[in-house]
Amino acid sequence: MGKGSFKFAWALDRLRAERERGVSIDLALGRLHTRRRALTLLDAPGHRDFLKNMLTATAQADAAVLVVSAAPGEFEAGVSRQGQTREHALLAYTLGVKQLVLCVNKMDLAEPPYSQRRFEEVVRGVGLFLRKIGYSLPAVPCLPVSGWAGDNLALPSQKMSWFKGWQVKRKEGYGKGQTLLEVLDSLLPPVRLSNKPLRLPLQDVYKIGGVGTVPVGKIETGILKPGMTVSFAPTNLSAEVRSIEMHHEPLEVAFPGYNIGFNVKNIAVKNLRRGHVAGNSRNDPPAAAAHFIAQVIILNHPGFIRAGYSPVIDCHTAHVTCQFAELYEKIDRRSGQKLEDSPSMLKSGDSALIRLIPRKPMCVERFFDFPSLGRFAARDLKQTVAVGVIKSVEKKSTGSARKQVQKALLI
Repeated sequence: MGKGSFKFAWALDRLRAERERGVSIDLALGRLHTRRRALTLLDAPGHRDFLKNMLTATAQADAAVLVVSAAPGEFEAGVSRQGQTREHALLAYTLGVKQLVLCVNKMDLAEPPYSQRRFEEVVRGVGLFLRKIGYSLPAVPCLPVSGWAGDNLALPSQKMSWFKGWQVKRKEGYGKGQTLLEVLDSLLPPVRLSNKPLRLPLQDVYKIGGVGTVPVGKIETGILKPGMTVSFAPTNLSAEVRSIEMHHEPLEVAFPGYNIGFNVKNIAVKNLRRGHVAGNSRNDPPAAAAHFIAQVIILNHPGFIRAGYSPVIDCHTAHVTCQFAELYEKIDRRSGQKLEDSPSMLKSGDSALIRLIPRKPMCVERFFDFPSLGRFAARDLKQTVAVGVIKSVEKKSTGSARKQVQKALLI
């Protein structure tokens, strides 16, 4: 197609529209083995038009590589007030991605090429807002690379002899190295909770000829085995799991952290979608939320927010419009002390306890019980206006639960 410069992008940009337009649109999965780790790669689109897909990828991630361009003008555009570099770093932190790598790419296009001064300028600029967001800078490895020329990816580059290597200082210990591959090898897997009830937010659902309906997603807590009966919230459908695969290899048991596809019986593809949550129907199955109370911090809104405001809430892989039904109390962001009961309005910088009502069926959980299903970002006006954690959830009573109660009474 005469697009030689896109040859590496096409490794993960597999959709026809992505290849024609030259931008990533949907998230893509890949796998990578380092010396110590088996990694699942989630390639997230950077363009603001496809932010929903970026959020779906980020919600499943344990760590993130923030790729910033060193090319003239591109770094400046990314970190401007409306820039996507700033937005993506904020959303990653909000959705629980606490391990971040800063990768300064396109060093071959810097002026002059492979300039140390340009690298330091980019690191300084990005470091300012990473610190504001909440990242600890000593724990963020920073390194210059050129994806196109292959510099500092797997082998140290001779063209950047001034770069003495990256260092990282975490409470778990120190790490250092020279290349991006070594950084990925140094990432720490989070604590996996396999003793909790199963929660598996769906990233997508496919219909595969000769197989049937195959939901795909990452197990957050619990375990999944073939033969188990799973229920899907908020639709309240149940089905038996026939088989499980990860990266096209069959599994007999899937643990937290696994990105899997699993085949279910007797459910049509149209009845499941991104944002639904699967759980074990016999052990605390997930359910739709009637409403929930959250501690919300307003980050960036040009006006005042009152009861009735309805932004899009991005929680795990779901993107659902929710109404701020009641503003209970304004609280101090740092101490958690109550400042005011039933405030009439909120502005940027305020923190409050708010009751939210989903406009469409949605499954969320308390942050204390299931952290990845209990934190969210609120988007409006093409930007992140607020972030929050869920304190309590009022679940919808399901028809089947009512029938079970009626049966019990009859017996």
